[in-house]
Amino acid sequence: MNEQQIALGAKYLREGRLVAFPTETVYGLGANAFDATAVNRIFLAKGRPADNPLIVHIADYATLPQVVGRVSPEAERLMRAFWPGPLSIVLPRNRQIPDIVTAGLDTVAVRWPNHPVATALIRQAGVPVAAPSANRSGRPSPTLAQHVAEDLGEQVDLILDAGQAAIGLESTVVDLSADKPILLRPGAVTVEDLEQILGAVEIASTRPTPGQPVRSPGMKYTHYAPRAPLYLYLGEPDAVVQAQGARRRELEGEGKRVGILTYDEFRHAFPDSGTLSLGRYNRPSEAAQSLYQLLRRFDEQNVDVILAHGYPSAAGLGLALQNRLLKAAGYRLLWV
Repeated sequence: MNEQQIALGAKYLREGRLVAFPTETVYGLGANAFDATAVNRIFLAKGRPADNPLIVHIADYATLPQVVGRVSPEAERLMRAFWPGPLSIVLPRNRQIPDIVTAGLDTVAVRWPNHPVATALIRQAGVPVAAPSANRSGRPSPTLAQHVAEDLGEQVDLILDAGQAAIGLESTVVDLSADKPILLRPGAVTVEDLEQILGAVEIASTRPTPGQPVRSPGMKYTHYAPRAPLYLYLGEPDAVVQAQGARRRELEGEGKRVGILTYDEFRHAFPDSGTLSLGRYNRPSEAAQSLYQLLRRFDEQNVDVILAHGYPSAAGLGLALQNRLLKAAGYRLLWV
């Protein structure tokens, strides 16, 4: 990455402009977290609802007191274990952070990303950076700079391109603002990882009660969705493959273009260009890195329907994959 580009991005952030930048999870769309007008440009560019809070990104511990009002001992332990990294922590906010960042809540999500470009950009900007994923609201998150350009175009003042995001799924979000820790969004820092530090961790429902405020991105609205409706199949692998095949034949008989999302071991059942693979079965890191790119590829193929083989396990990173697939499907889930 060109150091001059990073310096330009830092200058733009200080000036109230929008900069898309890479992290280890996905690409983010950043604005100066202290500048409410700049942050509002994020919501306008993404078409993001105003009651969906943002995550604030920092690049050192010295900036943390400017973002949060209090750091609990539990939060300190998590920070020592997982920062910099793909973990966002919800804590009581510092009132320097404008209401637009937190959707008016008394808490704020904060993270220190583990990516050299993100770190350099935030440090040179000299301000914390509010940054959701750099895509149109509801679309699959961007794991390449090209995805940012496709979704947001000239609404972004600068896109810093550092190749493919290593993880491919958004950060884990854990709420430590209440009496007990609550996992709001699963990610690469797993429930099992958190419980080694905190003990028991409650897992929030993927479908919060209507009308209730949310404390994290990724909880309330349809997310990660391709343009075509996606149906998610779960069950024994052979049964899922058979069900996908039978439904595909029905839909093609109706004149529909059907996309199949599967794994390497089952691709032989669907030997054509409309079939895309998440990688090897039971290899969650492969599926995580490729998921959003594949959903965008189905858009390029102009399919009418996507039939997806769900991830087989809710353990470890599998919980995050199931979460993203379920939301991409709009909860259209079929057990076979």
